[in-house]
Amino acid sequence: MKLLDSLRIMLGAAPVRPTAYTEAAAAIHEAKRRVKGAERARAIKATHSETRKNTWRNRRWAVLIAVNLLFVVSYRFDVQLVEGALTASRVIGFHFADLNSALQVMLAFKHVLVNLVIGTGTVLFLWWLFGGRSFCSWVCPYHLLAELAEKIHLKLAAKRLVVDYPLHRGTRTVLYLVFAALAAISGFTVYESISPTGILSRALIYGPGLALIWVGALLAYEVLFIRRMWCRYICPVGLTYGIVGAVSPVQVTYNLENCLHEGDCRKVCLVPHVLECTKKSYAADVDLPIGADCTRCGLCVDACPTGSLRFRVKGLDKLL
Repeated sequence: MKLLDSLRIMLGAAPVRPTAYTEAAAAIHEAKRRVKGAERARAIKATHSETRKNTWRNRRWAVLIAVNLLFVVSYRFDVQLVEGALTASRVIGFHFADLNSALQVMLAFKHVLVNLVIGTGTVLFLWWLFGGRSFCSWVCPYHLLAELAEKIHLKLAAKRLVVDYPLHRGTRTVLYLVFAALAAISGFTVYESISPTGILSRALIYGPGLALIWVGALLAYEVLFIRRMWCRYICPVGLTYGIVGAVSPVQVTYNLENCLHEGDCRKVCLVPHVLECTKKSYAADVDLPIGADCTRCGLCVDACPTGSLRFRVKGLDKLL
């Protein structure tokens, strides 16, 4: 996927079916049309094991819990290796500041703070290295709770007790600009006061407060009405890191050759629009990086029965 197309889709544009294919991709698409699907599926699945199920999810949950516990333990035992919370912290003397939080602060106070610049520089490099929106799935505490709420939503939906009412994906882009404008006009970091990421991080470290009622209400709304509403349609943090991740060396990549186009990957994906290339005749090339909005959660990698989706470090031939 081309960089500009990837960013356009992340900002809310609809993915489109390609009109031109590489010679190799066109040959594979034609071969798939000629071979009976059932025969090909049996042949491909026979060469792939199912042992990878939930492998990346379990790793991700372990990392997410460990990172957040590090803040808690450091504060509780006054270790001072890690100070602050996820929105702004100092780790062994190095300043870390969430990119979106820093932007909100500078817009609100009309002043560029040196520590924020240093902190955002550190975080910018870190999330460029590890993959942009990987913050969302590998570190954000709300993501874990929302993931569990999504499982409840899907179980209720299967019993026809709830219905999902999706919003337009461009809503997040509009709200990004709204939150930035509110900070600049009001002199107050409006988004930070309602961000479940910051609220949960501070509650874990310093103790619970009334703001947790807001987080509970969000989760309840997601269970009953809009699946993963905050992460998909509201949170500007994901948009900020998605821009960083668009050129990250760590990517989830798609290989066309063995894909059966069954759609298991899209069913589990938080942002299924990034996996449009896995639909039949949607891959313009044999190997494609998944788009900028990808959270690198690994759910699609775990779900793929043919190994067509993998983690890859750009510039290195070894697939994880």
